[in-house]
Amino acid sequence: MGGIADYSGATVLEATIGDLAVVAVQRRADGQLRVRTTGQQVERLVMPEVAITLADFYHGASLKSYENVQSLFRSERRWAAYLLGAFFVLLAEGEMKCFPTGADVLLRSTVPLGAGVASSAAIEVAAMRAIVDAYGAPVSGMRLASLCQIVENRVAGAPCGIMDQVTCTLGKQGALLELRCQPHDVLGWHAPPPGYTFIGLDSGVKHAVGGVRYPRVRCAAFMGKRIIQETLRLQGGDPDRARYLANLSPIELSAELGQLLPLRLKGSTFLDRWGNTDDPATTVSPDEMYPVRGATEHPIQENARVNQFGQLLGRAAAHDAGSAARAMRAAGRLMYGSHRSYTRKCGLGSTETDLLVSLVRSAGPEQGFFGAKITGGGSGGTVAVLIQIDADGVPTERTQTALDCVSKHFAAAVGRPPRIISGSLPGAAELAPLTVAW
Repeated sequence: MGGIADYSGATVLEATIGDLAVVAVQRRADGQLRVRTTGQQVERLVMPEVAITLADFYHGASLKSYENVQSLFRSERRWAAYLLGAFFVLLAEGEMKCFPTGADVLLRSTVPLGAGVASSAAIEVAAMRAIVDAYGAPVSGMRLASLCQIVENRVAGAPCGIMDQVTCTLGKQGALLELRCQPHDVLGWHAPPPGYTFIGLDSGVKHAVGGVRYPRVRCAAFMGKRIIQETLRLQGGDPDRARYLANLSPIELSAELGQLLPLRLKGSTFLDRWGNTDDPATTVSPDEMYPVRGATEHPIQENARVNQFGQLLGRAAAHDAGSAARAMRAAGRLMYGSHRSYTRKCGLGSTETDLLVSLVRSAGPEQGFFGAKITGGGSGGTVAVLIQIDADGVPTERTQTALDCVSKHFAAAVGRPPRIISGSLPGAAELAPLTVAW
């Protein structure tokens, strides 16, 4: 829960999955940086091996800008930015004065690609963790996650929030990490109550934060924030109330601020009247039409849903089975509300993910399905589903029957069954690095 509201300061609830990315780093005697992948990525890549040098990060004795370094990873080399970009970020952010040698970097990941389950964040965190251990950089925990977000935003050029990197770093097995993204305050972890868990149903539709729709929605949210702040300033109010959109309440939005927001707004009109936004990851395009109202309303309302969801998890864990079931039904309704907002307010749904949510909702709690919503940046990818499980941690008989039925109907409609994503592993902070002496 939370998803794209992270860049607006919302609280999010996110869990690790049962797949992982592994990165090995071996220091070289020269200044070459060479990365290779041997996992599922190979068949999709024109260049499964990319090589640059440490000298490519410099103009003479000075570090290049982030914009210039992005050019090292264009086109078929872009995937390497998520790994080799960590070297540059460590230099640019002052964590390393220099790298005495280059390195060979090897990636193997089982995290589904393009499925909206943080495959890029998993790779970034694994690479950053391996590099800092190999070179002795004093980076860990939240700082490591923050640096990984910089890799994605400023080297790979994808305008993501920070929740995926934090979860891949600090996540705990079998629990939802509660993170308030202002900018990144860990509030705790929530385990689902006994008898319940989350699985993912991968629609097979490739999701990409670096595509067109996600950056447009993010930019629209920051446009809405700017409009609200400027209005508050002109009215003699405190613009800092909207420093993070999520700090505004749904009541404030409907009673005071919602009427300020145009349904859609052309970039040139916004720039002429309000100037640019303060978002470091997106830029307003004059010719683009932006869904300002929906993109601004979503994080405010989603933050309220997330807070209610966390309260319901706690209530379910503290009460009897009947009370827990009622709480999980309410939590499921919040998931459906979140999905509806992604789709209708932000335009980040897809035919396939909408179908999965509809099939799950039709089965309902009577068949062990309590809620479903699209994950991550939307526009395809994976649907998270709240299901009932037995004492052994596997779906109950009725849940498994319903799951088989959902898969069958989905396959009949789109030509393939959804991939089921299940399980949970600890984040990188709880996994000790393995060092092998040669």
